Amino acid sequence: MDQNTAFSETQHQSLTLPQGLTLDCGRHLAGLTLAYRTYGTLNTAKNNAILVCHALTGDQYVAEPNPETGKPGWWARVVGPGLAVDTNKYFVICSNVLGGCMGSTGPRSPHPDRPGELWGTDFPPVTISDMVRAQKLLVEHLGISQLFAVIGGSMGGMQTLSWATLFPDFVFAAVPVAAASYHSAQNIAFHEIGRQAIATDPDFHAGRYWAHGVSPARGLAVARMTAHITYMSEAALTRKFGRKLQSGTQLSALGTDKFEVESYLQYQGSSFVRRFDANAYLTITRAMDLFDLAADHEGGLANAFRGTKTRFLLVSFSSDWLFPTAQSRAIARALNHVAANVSFVEVQSDKGHDAFLLDEPDFHRSLAGFLSGCAEHAGLTWA
Repeated sequence: MDQNTAFSETQHQSLTLPQGLTLDCGRHLAGLTLAYRTYGTLNTAKNNAILVCHALTGDQYVAEPNPETGKPGWWARVVGPGLAVDTNKYFVICSNVLGGCMGSTGPRSPHPDRPGELWGTDFPPVTISDMVRAQKLLVEHLGISQLFAVIGGSMGGMQTLSWATLFPDFVFAAVPVAAASYHSAQNIAFHEIGRQAIATDPDFHAGRYWAHGVSPARGLAVARMTAHITYMSEAALTRKFGRKLQSGTQLSALGTDKFEVESYLQYQGSSFVRRFDANAYLTITRAMDLFDLAADHEGGLANAFRGTKTRFLLVSFSSDWLFPTAQSRAIARALNHVAANVSFVEVQSDKGHDAFLLDEPDFHRSLAGFLSGCAEHAGLTWA
C-alpha cells in the first residue's frame, strides 16, 4: 500500500468553515477544514474549555488511540479522567493544525482550482499565527467565547504563546511547555537537513509524488531520524542504548551489525512515513522556523504581552537542548517586565525535549496545581 492510499482510509471528525481564512502571506484559503477531537463536557457557562495544541508530528488524538497507528494518544498521560488535564472537569479540544495531514486543510487536500489534483507544494506558506486563527474559528463555532486555558508543548507551546498575544482577552490561562519565543538558528539548521533529505529523494518529484503513485519515504524517514535525535538527551540515549549491538556480538569486519541506537532510529523513520505526509512536514517545519514572537510585535518581546491579564505557567526541562530553559526564562522575564501573572518551573529530567511527552510526575503535578488554582480564581463550576 502506498502512502497516499493509506492516508485516505481514515475519516476524521472535522469542521469545514466556508468563510475560509486569509493567511499572513496574503493568500485566502476558501472552505477551510479543521479536523479535531473533544473530550469531557462543556459546562453550562461554557467557560471550562481547554485547547491543547500539538507539536510538529502530533495530531488531534491527544487522549485516545490514533486510528491510523493504533497507538495511545500522544498525551494520554496528561489528558483524561483524574489526570492533570482532568476531563471530568474540563472540556478539552485538540485540532490537527492548518497545514497538517490528519484531516485538516493542508498540502494533501484537494486543490480548489485543479479538479483531481492535490495542493502539494503549491499549498501556501502558513505561520503559527495562521494555525491559531484557524483554531479560533473552530473554538468560536463550538460556542466558546473564552478559553479557560491553552496548553501545548514544543510547537504546541509556540501556538500557546501566539494565542496569548493575538487574543489575550480570549485566554484566561496559558501553559507553554518546552517552548521558546522564536526558533533558533540551530533548530532551523536541523529542520533544513530534513527538508533537503525530502527534496533530494528521487521519489519527491518536485512535491508531486502523489501524482506518480509514490512517496519520498527515504527522505522523510531521514528527516524524522534527524529530528528525533534532537528530542532526546545524550543521557537518555546512553541509558537506553549505549554502544550495544542489536545482535549482541562484536562488530564484524564489514560493519554489517547494527548498534541498537541505529535500529531504533530506523524504526522511528519507517513508522513515521506510514502516518505523515512529506509536503506537510515541509509546510509545518517552515512555519516553526518563521516563528519569532518579538519580531511580530513592535518594541520587543515584553511588548507582545503588555497589558495581558492571562495567567501563565512556563515549563522547561533541564536536559532539553532543543528548547533550553534559558529560552523559557527569557519569556518569564518579558512577562515580569510587564507585571504579568507568571509562574515558572524547570523540571529536573534527563529525558531531553521529549520529557514533556513522557512520565514526568513533577511536571504533571505542577500543571494540575496551576490549573486547579486558576479554576478557583475563575470560579469555575463543573455543571
